[in-house]
Amino acid sequence: MAKDYVGRSKPKKRAAKSSRAVSNNKRFPLPLALAVIAAIAGFAVLLFNIKGTAPTPPPELSEIVQPKTTAPKPKATLPEPPKERTYVKELEEKKVEVEIAEQSSKPSKPYQMQCASFRSRDKAEESKALIAFAGLESQIRRTEGKNGAWYRVVLGPYPTKRDAERARHILQRAKINGCQIWHWNF
Repeated sequence: MAKDYVGRSKPKKRAAKSSRAVSNNKRFPLPLALAVIAAIAGFAVLLFNIKGTAPTPPPELSEIVQPKTTAPKPKATLPEPPKERTYVKELEEKKVEVEIAEQSSKPSKPYQMQCASFRSRDKAEESKALIAFAGLESQIRRTEGKNGAWYRVVLGPYPTKRDAERARHILQRAKINGCQIWHWNF
C-alpha cells in the first residue's frame, strides 16, 4: 500500500532538546578548583619545611667524599725549533719526473641518450616538447622494425659519457626519467 508523504506535517520538536540547552550552561566547578589549589599549596609548604633537614654524613664518609688537593703540575716547556729549516732547501732543489701515458689517437665513439619510443608521432612530439621545457634539444627518429614503425626521442651526440650523464641529470630534475645512454649508432 502506498503512503502519501506530500501532505504529511513535520514532526514536533521533543522536550529533550530543551534539556540539552540547560546542560550546555554548566557552572564552573568551584569546589574542585579550591581542592586543587589547596593541594598545590600543601605540597609547596611540605617542600619548604623539609629543606635543609637531610642528615649529615658520618665523619669517616666525609673524608672519602672530599677531593684531595694536589700540587699544581709545572708547565712543560716546548723544545726550541731549529733556527734553520733544511727541508725548505731540499724541496727547492728536488726535481720530480712524471710520465704521461699517451692517449690513443683514434677517437672514441660518441654517446646518445634515448628517452622515449612511441608508435605515434604525436606522442613523440609531446615528449620532445617536455624535454625542450627542461632546456635540452632532442630529435625524433623514425625506425622501421619487424612489428612496424617506431618514433624514438633521442638526444645527442655527446662526445663523452660524462656529458650524457650531465644531460640525464637535468632531465631527472625535470621529472623525466627512464632515459638510457649508449654508443651512437651511425
